[in-house]
Amino acid sequence: MMNAIVKAEELSCFYGIVLGLNNVSFEIPAGITGLVGPNGAGKSTLIKLITGQLAPSSGRLSVFGERPRNNPKLLGQLGYCPEREQLPKDLRPVAWLRALASVSGTPWRDTKAVAEKALIRSRLGKEHWKKRIGTYSKGMKQRVKLAQSIMHDPKLIVLDEPMNGLDPMGRAEFGEILRELNEQGTSIVVSSHILHELEFLCSGFVMLNWGRVLASGSQIDIRKTVVEWSDEISVRCSDPRLLAAHLQEQGLLRGFLADGQDLTIWVNEPESFLAHWPKLFSGCDCEIFEMRNKNQALSSIFERMTR
Repeated sequence: MMNAIVKAEELSCFYGIVLGLNNVSFEIPAGITGLVGPNGAGKSTLIKLITGQLAPSSGRLSVFGERPRNNPKLLGQLGYCPEREQLPKDLRPVAWLRALASVSGTPWRDTKAVAEKALIRSRLGKEHWKKRIGTYSKGMKQRVKLAQSIMHDPKLIVLDEPMNGLDPMGRAEFGEILRELNEQGTSIVVSSHILHELEFLCSGFVMLNWGRVLASGSQIDIRKTVVEWSDEISVRCSDPRLLAAHLQEQGLLRGFLADGQDLTIWVNEPESFLAHWPKLFSGCDCEIFEMRNKNQALSSIFERMTR
């Protein structure tokens, strides 16, 4: 990848005899990148290396071309949203953020404006600003944590499991916030042990398991690693029964199931079918809206890789 903002070269990190990361190499470009893997895969270790909290046991990690450990100038360009909630329950969010901004070197007279701007960007409604943080819901606390990580307009934000405990609506809203930040020029690295939370948010992924990188790159790059194709294909179209009849006439199907605008087909030669489907569909007066191979979902690919 060109212009990598994070680059790992034969990177390892051990906690005594416990393996954190084992000889991994990858690059993360600008944009929104997901760190994906089950609990214990090495996601938090990698995040701590990126944010300078840990030093590599061997190999090299660079962020914007520099090593993050004991590098205040570089760390000033990073924002960090940890997984654990360690927010002061008795303080209001503006007071908390002003204190953090002051500790980071912002003149006190400017801290109120900086804190309020960060809360607006994280979409915490002003009607909640006078409430104590201890009374907040999980989603509201996550917005306060996000606000503290963006107060200084960092070039890169690193978020460790930020969607844990959020309901589907909360996850969708949090994803919208991250997209807005990225559109404003901030790159984002976000971790999750649930791939489908990030599949439609991230442009690239680093997939981890047991301290090793299983795959990295864009969704297209990762899908190219698939060598097995499922014979089950889902098609959304204007007339499923007409399309199924058209394909059956060509002797391409083992079976099909039509439901509304959704058609599930089982094909004899999936790889050939997917390579030539426009030609195979031609001559049928049916509009195709979407087609998906079962094994092409990133969650399916990752599940097979971990096995």
